[in-house]
Amino acid sequence: MKKKTLVLGASANPARYSFMAINRLVNHDQPVVAVGLKEAEVAGVKIQTKQVPFTNIDTVTLYLNPQRQREYYNYILSLSPKRVIFNPGTENPELYQLLRMNGIEIEVACTLVMLATGQY
Repeated sequence: MKKKTLVLGASANPARYSFMAINRLVNHDQPVVAVGLKEAEVAGVKIQTKQVPFTNIDTVTLYLNPQRQREYYNYILSLSPKRVIFNPGTENPELYQLLRMNGIEIEVACTLVMLATGQY
């Protein structure tokens, strides 16, 4: 099943997990959009630098530390995703609570592992 995913905290640096996530999502035929600090392109996905009002987002996968996430709280809520994946290092109880209050599922997991094990 295809799940349009926003990679939030995207990077064109091959050493970054967000870079690997974009590539793996594309390889798994998942539609991907990305927002990061610098404009770039990864696996044919353009990294936007603004909070673009994407539509039909199923999943937001986070690659931002909790302090950096704050400026994106309203943005994430405005997208009405079904779930938000908190990758290692992004755990944020404050955002968990906000998401739950808005009926958005949270998963504290690794997108790369989920894809590799068929749990995505």
